[in-house]
Amino acid sequence: MPQSLHIIMTVNAAWNIVNFRMPLVKALIADGHRITVLAPEDDSIAQLRGAGCEFIDLEMDKMGLNPLRDAGLFVRLRTHFKRLSPDLVLSFTIKNNVFGALAAKSLQLPFIPNVTGLGTAFLSGGALLQAAKILYRLAFRKLPVVFFQNQDDRDLFLQMKLVDRSQTQLLPGSGIDLARFASAPFPEDDGETRFLLVARLIRDKGVLEFVEAARILKHLQPNSRFQILGALGFANRTSIDRALVEKWQEDGLVDYLGICDDVREPLSKAHCIVLPSYREGAPRTLIEGSALARPAIATDVPGCNAVVDNGLTGLLCKVRDAQDLASKMVSFAAMPHKDKRDMGLRARQKMEREYSVERVVEAYRDAVTAAIRS
Repeated sequence: MPQSLHIIMTVNAAWNIVNFRMPLVKALIADGHRITVLAPEDDSIAQLRGAGCEFIDLEMDKMGLNPLRDAGLFVRLRTHFKRLSPDLVLSFTIKNNVFGALAAKSLQLPFIPNVTGLGTAFLSGGALLQAAKILYRLAFRKLPVVFFQNQDDRDLFLQMKLVDRSQTQLLPGSGIDLARFASAPFPEDDGETRFLLVARLIRDKGVLEFVEAARILKHLQPNSRFQILGALGFANRTSIDRALVEKWQEDGLVDYLGICDDVREPLSKAHCIVLPSYREGAPRTLIEGSALARPAIATDVPGCNAVVDNGLTGLLCKVRDAQDLASKMVSFAAMPHKDKRDMGLRARQKMEREYSVERVVEAYRDAVTAAIRS
């Protein structure tokens, strides 16, 4: 491993590094490297600095993908890269990957992106998808490595000829700290089944389907509870309005838990983690819940179906189909308590086999070494 490198990590929100990348940050700092996080400022800055990172605020519009409007982001990233003169840039999230790669290339800086998901452009199709494909081809061409978090996303990029196979490497998401997210005792059989959705409150996460399924089960399974944990007010075209969430609570459909500093407690109290997302990279919610030995119900889409083994560690449902989601919830609620617990234990075993954070850290160490030597 090269010594004393200056590495920039750029992402669309500082909390993303704190929530998903801290084991990597700590490993790189322990290796003797200087880490600068370049991201829009939020409440996570103190944690980043406490871990030994430098932080620089990045002005960016997180909504949509508009090549003309986002030309300004390219200019700002290039200005920061030129001024900071890093040895290497690591990037996460869509805009930072695309425009960061273009900016780094213009300065001949080594750049390693991580495709953590495909976003609204790929879900929308049409002209937006065509624009995204052009940008990805330009941005990722001849990069030494492009990390993917699930096989489906990698296959799609290969099919669309956005990358060469020789560039691609597959990671188990951001990995999971199996000591911190240790297997938790399954809730007692108290006659109630608690379904928990942990996600940003945007439509692409399947929040509307979750609430509609709760409406269906309200009379079919009166002993079931439906909880939502996650932030409101995201700058996203599919964001859900606070007033609508309050209406759901008034109607007795869901309990909105807000946000919390430590997701382990609400995950541990749930019998089942639910994520009816339209598409994922590597869904952190499902990975964390599985590590805690909780079964899941998720959509049979890329990302989710890599984490959940249908019938073994959880159940898969059809995407954008509240009726099918509700039927899977009914099936889960009717399972014997022991079968629910055993399903969760198998989920934990899968995380131990496939999702250890050490695998991610070592992959990055190898990629950093190779990028600097090339």
